Amino acid sequence: MNSRQQIILQLVNDRRRISVSELARASGVSEVTIRQDLNLLEKRSYLKRVHGSAVALESDDVDARMMSNFLLKQKLAQYAASLVNDGETIFIESGSTNALLARYLAERKRITLITVSHYISHLLKETDCEVIVLGGMYQKKSETMVGPLTRMCIQQVHFSKAFIGVDGYHAETGFTGRDMMRADVVNAVLAKGVENIVLTDSSKFGQIQPNPLDPLSQIGRVITDSRLNLDYQHLLKRQSIQVDLVNE
Repeated sequence: MNSRQQIILQLVNDRRRISVSELARASGVSEVTIRQDLNLLEKRSYLKRVHGSAVALESDDVDARMMSNFLLKQKLAQYAASLVNDGETIFIESGSTNALLARYLAERKRITLITVSHYISHLLKETDCEVIVLGGMYQKKSETMVGPLTRMCIQQVHFSKAFIGVDGYHAETGFTGRDMMRADVVNAVLAKGVENIVLTDSSKFGQIQPNPLDPLSQIGRVITDSRLNLDYQHLLKRQSIQVDLVNE
């Protein structure tokens, strides 16, 4: 993916739907070139083309998700890193914001990092950070480990904090995930009773996904952005969850 295609993907993910003509103006190239780029990005399952426009997909590909709200995710990751002390052993799940957190920590702090994400482990290969990658069944699209072996590995390792991603939160359901097997991994982490921290942007609030992440009582803190609706802020606090808001 070249730099122009990365910009196109970021525009599509930020706007959710954008016309070919708008992309051409923003990129400074012809609509013919944009259509060629969109054909390639659609072929690689980064977006969908419809009636002269491009539409964002809910992709499991970490690179694709990274392009959506990148600067905000970077700020969330930097804030989350401030909660980690030198010498700690921490668990970082999968996802784009967690990947940014892992890289930020690996470059600045002396920690041991446990993860199920091969994307994260590859991201840290040039750093001095000690990385433990848990085993299991490899999900190729999300580049993460899942399944009964992963759950067993989680039960056998020790860490003081866990940073997890979510795909939804609603008053009726609590936190939820899109993928059943990745939700199972998160639930195995929550069952350990360590300091569990949800790291997500506010767009996930109000959404309901199929797979519950519980027990809710094991989530102690949420780090999100300042656009979070006040109703959700109050609801989380009533559930004894600390809410840390990061300015955009």
